[in-house]
Amino acid sequence: MIGLLKGTIIQRKNPMILLVGGVGYAVHVPEGIVSHAHQNEECTLYIHTHVTDDAITLFGFTKEEDLALFELLLTVSGIGPKTALAIIDRGALPIRKAINESDVDFFTMIPRLGKKNAQKIIIELRTKLGSIAELDLTADNSETKQIRDALESMGFARGEIMEALKIEKGTTVEEKIREALKFLGKP
Repeated sequence: MIGLLKGTIIQRKNPMILLVGGVGYAVHVPEGIVSHAHQNEECTLYIHTHVTDDAITLFGFTKEEDLALFELLLTVSGIGPKTALAIIDRGALPIRKAINESDVDFFTMIPRLGKKNAQKIIIELRTKLGSIAELDLTADNSETKQIRDALESMGFARGEIMEALKIEKGTTVEEKIREALKFLGKP
């Protein structure tokens, strides 16, 4: 299995062709890497070797963190390497944040990724990545969404809001918003 390639970029499109020791390797990379790469430039890529019955495909990343996150995404049922690559192109930090904050919308903006698979990513990777917030995959008309939208419109971050919603005080939406504001106002 190939774990790392260091060579010269011969073809600057996806898949990139990386010339290593006289052998040209076709490596699928996030579009962000392609846009910053230059022909005949030296490049080091951390490689995931994806083996199927009919092909061996290489996926490359400039950071080990991106490779690790890519491999975690592949453990989610229904997420293949092309979709995982499109997700990784968004950046590791925003992906981790979206998982921690249960931001389904972040994932549904990626082509070929619907709401159900977005929820699966959040649920399955949350425990593997660690989390600071409770799951919030409720329907759009839910009380929690109303409270979250109100607090977001006041400028609070989604992570802060999810922490405030854990306090479970109040019976109406208005009371819960007041209690959340009290919690968010504490130093």
